[in-house]
Amino acid sequence: MISPLLANIYLHYVFDLWVQRWRRNAKGDVIVVRYADDSVAGFESKAEVGRFLEALKERFAKFGLTLNEDKTRVLEFGRFAAQHSAQRGLPRPQRFDFLGFTHVCATKRANGRFTVRRLTTAKRMRATLKALRQTLNRRKHEPIPVIGKWLRRVVQGYFNYHAVPGNSRRLSAFRRDVARAWLHALRRRGQHGRMPWDRFRRHVARYLPLVRVLHPYPSERFTS
Repeated sequence: MISPLLANIYLHYVFDLWVQRWRRNAKGDVIVVRYADDSVAGFESKAEVGRFLEALKERFAKFGLTLNEDKTRVLEFGRFAAQHSAQRGLPRPQRFDFLGFTHVCATKRANGRFTVRRLTTAKRMRATLKALRQTLNRRKHEPIPVIGKWLRRVVQGYFNYHAVPGNSRRLSAFRRDVARAWLHALRRRGQHGRMPWDRFRRHVARYLPLVRVLHPYPSERFTS
């Protein structure tokens, strides 16, 4: 199996440099983001989508590669997507998952302008919580400070990646579910180890980090 590093270098020449050349002759803006073998391409002109896919298939074929048809989707996304979806009788614009986030067409509360909202992918969050529950059940007899410090690192690490604007509600749900899983594990220690809720809340406040945005929008990050 080729290593991820070599695969990344390979795709840099097969895909990245080729895209830079292709977009010069495209109608309208073309935005492409790639991470490893996963990528998203955005087009201002709908007509360019089909042309790009055909050209990409031809490019890949030269190197013995193929697109994963099961994971390749074409959808409308952007400031007009909600309006067009309503005209077609759809409840909302389509969403897509990329790099652990579900990308959603939304509007800003302040001015009603279009924005892209990124939410932690529900499937990935459920998988993380499932793994945490299993670990907590295995370690339920360890001292509370030991588990508390471990959970602090786990939750903080999760927030370090997912704490983006618009995602606070989902991260609050994650923190709440981690606390519930911890309490469930503590209460399984036995009758003499039952943990009352009032006492447990103090442990939650001490060890589980609060939700706050760690990756603000660039306009805020780079304002001096």
